Amino acid sequence: MNNFWILTQTTAMGESEEPSIVTAERVGAEKEIATVAEPNTLQPTPPVRPKPNIFYQYLPLILVFFVFYLLILRGPRKKQQQQRKMIQSLKKNDRVRTIGGIIGTIVDVRDDEIILKIDESSNTKIRVVPNAINRVITQDND
Repeated sequence: MNNFWILTQTTAMGESEEPSIVTAERVGAEKEIATVAEPNTLQPTPPVRPKPNIFYQYLPLILVFFVFYLLILRGPRKKQQQQRKMIQSLKKNDRVRTIGGIIGTIVDVRDDEIILKIDESSNTKIRVVPNAINRVITQDND
């Protein structure tokens, strides 16, 4: 208990209320100046914030990409796969509707074209590409 600290603050005469020199001296067996601060050099230190987890920063971006994938990419891709599967399963005597609205019965299926019979009385036939078939009409959908 030999050491005592004395804190003093002095203000200059005729100056404004700005903080002035603050000194801290230790009084005891030996005398030394611990700190000296000049006016206007004391600035408050900003509070230390913990660094946020990077996962929480990118979570909204990840969710946007997930919704984008579900709505924009996955939906049409799934529909294209169903259309391709339906076209590959076409066979003779299936009733189909084209994208133009023509309803007919399949007479022949080839790799690059399908022949449809659209009129029974006059035996009218047309050739269409497989991608022109919109859907297969079953007996339940008539």
